[in-house]
Amino acid sequence: MNEPQNAKKRIQQLREQINEHNYRYYVLDAPVIADAAYDRLLRELQSLESAHPELITPDSPTQRVGAEPLAEFGAVLHRLPMTSMDNAFDDREVRDWDQRVRKGLAADQAVTYTAEPKFDGTSVSIRYEEGVLVQAGTRGDGQTGEDITSNVRTIKSIPLRLHGQGWPGVLEVRGEIVIPTRDFARLNAERLAKGENVFANPRNAAAGSLRQLDPRITAGRPLRFFPWGLGEVSQEVAPLYSQVVARLKQWGFRVTD
Repeated sequence: MNEPQNAKKRIQQLREQINEHNYRYYVLDAPVIADAAYDRLLRELQSLESAHPELITPDSPTQRVGAEPLAEFGAVLHRLPMTSMDNAFDDREVRDWDQRVRKGLAADQAVTYTAEPKFDGTSVSIRYEEGVLVQAGTRGDGQTGEDITSNVRTIKSIPLRLHGQGWPGVLEVRGEIVIPTRDFARLNAERLAKGENVFANPRNAAAGSLRQLDPRITAGRPLRFFPWGLGEVSQEVAPLYSQVVARLKQWGFRVTD
């Protein structure tokens, strides 16, 4: 086996190892190697890709950080409208909503619901084709959002290539990008130490982080992604939402308990 073939094989091995460690650290909260060992793997991959730039691919772990600043944001057309959630403020409004659901489903029997926390952040839609992240956009007006692909690639709880197997050829995962409260406090403390203005709240900080023209700034923010639904898919993922969530966890996303 010649040198380029050896490099290609080692690059693939490193990518698989690093992706697995990212999944264990950012999704499962169960790392199996020390940070220093992880850094050595990443540096070796960066070195090999630097020597063989023709082998760099968009889903490589090295492509999360370091892209050049964008001149402006492009547009993303939502093939399936990305609507917002309604609010219910009392029991009567919840019962009315349940009636609308059953009427819409033509269901005579009671409907079973899955409940989960509502995160206060920024809603995004992330599109995968053949398991590879190809585009990410904000909600916008529900039909058209801003293209924030370069910034979303920097968020380590979002897989660049889906984990496992069995995913549809086209899969749009929709969810919320947030900054956890503890990380938000640490971020503001660091900004104060540098003499910079602090953020008013985690929601504004998350939204502002995603609209940076320089993805390297986004990469420095403690952003997390939690899915809450699907957009366009080329085939059904699962009949129940709880089953969809389980599949998303298998494919590399961090989900709520």
